Amino acid sequence: MKVHLKTPESLKSFFLELGELSYFAGRFFGEVTKKPFEFQEFIRQCYYMGNRSLLLVGVTGLIIGLVFTLQSRPTLENFGAESWIPSMVSVSIIREIGPIITALICAGRIGSGIGAELGSMRVTEQIDAMEVSGTNPFKYLVVTRILATTFMLPLLVFFGDAIAIYGSYLVENFKGDVSFTLYTNQVIHILEFSDVIPSTIKSFFFGFAIGLVGCYKGYNCKKGTAGVGKAANAAVVYTSMLLFIIDFVAVFVTNIFYDL
Repeated sequence: MKVHLKTPESLKSFFLELGELSYFAGRFFGEVTKKPFEFQEFIRQCYYMGNRSLLLVGVTGLIIGLVFTLQSRPTLENFGAESWIPSMVSVSIIREIGPIITALICAGRIGSGIGAELGSMRVTEQIDAMEVSGTNPFKYLVVTRILATTFMLPLLVFFGDAIAIYGSYLVENFKGDVSFTLYTNQVIHILEFSDVIPSTIKSFFFGFAIGLVGCYKGYNCKKGTAGVGKAANAAVVYTSMLLFIIDFVAVFVTNIFYDL
């Protein structure tokens, strides 16, 4: 007697979505090396995604540094280890907190913006018009945006990390009367290339994921104008999940290298 197992529709849709996203990524890698290079559009997207995100990333980084130090200081004071605050805060921010928080912020701002923008162009048939006119809309719209997010996110992470560490210094200066020179020296002394390089590498993957999912959802937007909102929302949700998965894999691989 044969038993036929029926695959749940949600599981089918998940694997279908995964396959389409993989095909979309493969198409990106195929188009990115072909001429012509849309350099001006790439620079414009870098400015739009980088410069216009500085304020949000800076404010968030400052608050992270302030709150993290305020929360950690009482516990360390109980053990007489408040002198370790600069080392602990800087390593935590550089390794993990800075990259993932900055990436989540950019997923909300940049990812949703890409999804809504390309979704609007799809439902208003602007992308179809570009195809009819002989322009390659995938290369002009998708490749430039994915490259821009890939290269701009590490810069935003560096900026956010620096502001967060400065926010930590402000708390230490107010609470413990620690000078900027002393605080900076402790931070530089504790940080190593093994702290900075892995976080920088995974920041590139974070940026690629934000651009890829945002472009995928917007470029394949359906169901009229109502689909634009769904594309923007799905871009944020899917990207956030993917960021945590990438972060877990990056930490797992990094720990393997640390153990060698």
